[in-house]
Amino acid sequence: MDAFKPSFVEPQATTRQAAVAIILRPTDTLCDVLFIKRADKAGDPWSGQMAFPGGHLEDDDNGLKGAAIRETQEEIGLDLSDAEYLGAMDHERAQPRGRVLNMLIAPHVFLIEGDPIFNPNYEVAEVVWAPMDQLLANSLHDTHTYPIGNRPTICNGYRLERGHFVWGLTYRMLKSFFSTLDAQWQPPIEVEDAAPD
Repeated sequence: MDAFKPSFVEPQATTRQAAVAIILRPTDTLCDVLFIKRADKAGDPWSGQMAFPGGHLEDDDNGLKGAAIRETQEEIGLDLSDAEYLGAMDHERAQPRGRVLNMLIAPHVFLIEGDPIFNPNYEVAEVVWAPMDQLLANSLHDTHTYPIGNRPTICNGYRLERGHFVWGLTYRMLKSFFSTLDAQWQPPIEVEDAAPD
């Protein structure tokens, strides 16, 4: 990722800013990618969804990278301050359930060693590792039907162990990350009439 030049969104005065941490750990095959399952919460558009740890930028954060580090510590008890920082990814726009928000999300990539013990807070129901070689190979690609706009809508994504489904913004960030790692990477063949991610 050293030569990668990420594309950043220039925030306006009213733009909400957030950051997430894409966390990798080496394995015998390649590496694992860390996901969280968000706790169910009324009124939260990402309630119960699979995601990367992260959250909103606060005034005392050291930029968006600092927000990703702080939020990861708060959400799962993992300190990334000494982790190997691999770089920033393109900013993404939030579009929960098809609604475009004036909000940017900045993914930051970190590499850790070992098998840390997590201490999830009330926002996180579960921490899940997934094999990146299978994600890259698109062998985990699947679809899931969600109610969007009061009608059942087919969504593309990755099906992890125990049935967890990564879709929407996190799925979009994963595909962007994989394209950054390998310019020749081919995204999965998606269901054509599915909802945009």
